[in-house]
Amino acid sequence: MKTVLLHGLGQTAQDWKEVVQQLPASDVDCPELFSSAENEISYPKILDDLERQYSNVKEPLCICGLSLGALLAIDFAIRHEDKVASLVLIGAQYKAPSLLIDFQNLIFRCMPNKSFESMGLSKSHTIKLARSMRLLDFTSQLNDIVCPVTILCGEKDNANLKASKRLKELLPQATLHIIPNAGHELNKYAPDMIAKILNN
Repeated sequence: MKTVLLHGLGQTAQDWKEVVQQLPASDVDCPELFSSAENEISYPKILDDLERQYSNVKEPLCICGLSLGALLAIDFAIRHEDKVASLVLIGAQYKAPSLLIDFQNLIFRCMPNKSFESMGLSKSHTIKLARSMRLLDFTSQLNDIVCPVTILCGEKDNANLKASKRLKELLPQATLHIIPNAGHELNKYAPDMIAKILNN
């Protein structure tokens, strides 16, 4: 089985480093989601790149995604049920919180360009990407996901805790782990736990 780690907005593949170190290296992919974002950057473009990248993969995939990566993992599993053996969803939403995205973009507009240098995206691309996610809603399609699902959320991840609990209710096969004293970026706060789940 191949493990695919999908990072969040504001992250790069490097943010999975501590998790990757604890996994069998030959079976792990950690794509840079924004690497092809020269002129166009949007959620559909990133999803299209992922689908193309894994279109010919024969072995089953375990997809682990954080935030934006979790949305992509859910979407991919709905579209390609036959390719996905399991999902690990971290700080996940299944319906994009449009008000939160609008508020986040307002903050992004006030931030200096240099604040975005470590995020893998420019300021304008970050705002465009967030805007392209506003209408995502997988609620009616979640019953198409039949593989085992593990949901992780930090106890202090207030923006995603309620959605994670609701996602557990909507996916009867899912298990939910709330990580004490942890925030949103669990690949930094709890890499050992993520690796333990992926290695099982």
